[in-house]
Amino acid sequence: MNAITPSSAERLVRVPLGERAYDILIGPGLIARAGAEIATRLKGRRAAVITDENVAPRYLDALTASLEAAGIQSSSLVLPAGEKTKSFEHLIEVCDAVLTARVERNDAVIALGGGVIGDLTGFAAGIVRRGVRFVQVPTSLLSQVDSSVGGKTGINTRHGKNLVGVFHQPDLVLADSDVLNTLSEREFRAGYAEVAKYGLIDKPDFFAWLESNWKDVFSGGPARIEAIAASCQAKSDVVVADERENGPRALLNLGHTFGHALEAATAYDSRRLVHGEGVSIGMVLAHEFSARLNLASPDDAKRVETHLKTVGLPTRMGDIPGELPPAEVLMDAIAQDKKVKSGKLTFILTHGIGQSFVADDVPSSEVLSFLKEKHP
Repeated sequence: MNAITPSSAERLVRVPLGERAYDILIGPGLIARAGAEIATRLKGRRAAVITDENVAPRYLDALTASLEAAGIQSSSLVLPAGEKTKSFEHLIEVCDAVLTARVERNDAVIALGGGVIGDLTGFAAGIVRRGVRFVQVPTSLLSQVDSSVGGKTGINTRHGKNLVGVFHQPDLVLADSDVLNTLSEREFRAGYAEVAKYGLIDKPDFFAWLESNWKDVFSGGPARIEAIAASCQAKSDVVVADERENGPRALLNLGHTFGHALEAATAYDSRRLVHGEGVSIGMVLAHEFSARLNLASPDDAKRVETHLKTVGLPTRMGDIPGELPPAEVLMDAIAQDKKVKSGKLTFILTHGIGQSFVADDVPSSEVLSFLKEKHP
């Protein structure tokens, strides 16, 4: 059976990964249609929905009603909200809920929530029965444009962020643009950092478009769906070229090495720093570090900082509330990052706006000196 034809208000991005290809639908009202969209693509008629205590009161009933209308029996698990939910403890809880629901390989595990729920649920879906079907229903801008696409799943440990996980592609992503209207300004801004990232990686025209159209993106005008679709297409292109991050997919981590270190330094306390804010600061630091190494113009770093600051994002370590640990502690977190190979530091640096590249064997002494210089 073919998928439902998208309305004129929707965009469809196809992720062409052979037998594991899937659609990303972007547009209004998709949660109400989720059951029908899933039923056209998956043979199973049972689903386990994983969500959190912030999202459940708003969207869980609508999703389960949609599943029921499509003949899909479902159960649900509501977890605490926040980054700390990405833990071994909650992974066990999700796996147990999926098995209790008797979800089989052709059935679906559905992540209804932001990046935390998507990463955790995707990891569980990848390991229960050695892999079951997985549907993403992302409810934050950040998860719609980044974490719901590409199959990277995982949890955090005391050693760092996302250090335990698997690659497990979803079978469908339903990015309902209506849900973004309920996000706080802070949450929306944090997601926007990932949108801007795609322009800074290799699409300078897109970054320039965002500089001119960001107000329409924020207000919910037509530019919002266009920005989400452009971001998903950009990520799809990279994932198809390098699904398991052995090469160019690493570019998607622009700003993340610094950002993850800052998240670890704040103990993943969302009152101080959320992921997108860490990425925003990290992207500015990556451009400034590139300028320090004479790889790019300081003017480009300033342009990046100006735009991110204009939309209300933090751009400096000093913008993070409370004290940060010494630069040496941040350096330890960077050294534990997944992008370290054979003990050598790997950074995503840039030659300018939209000219990022993978830099291997970055001298740790240079990084530490830079961190000390930028430390508040």
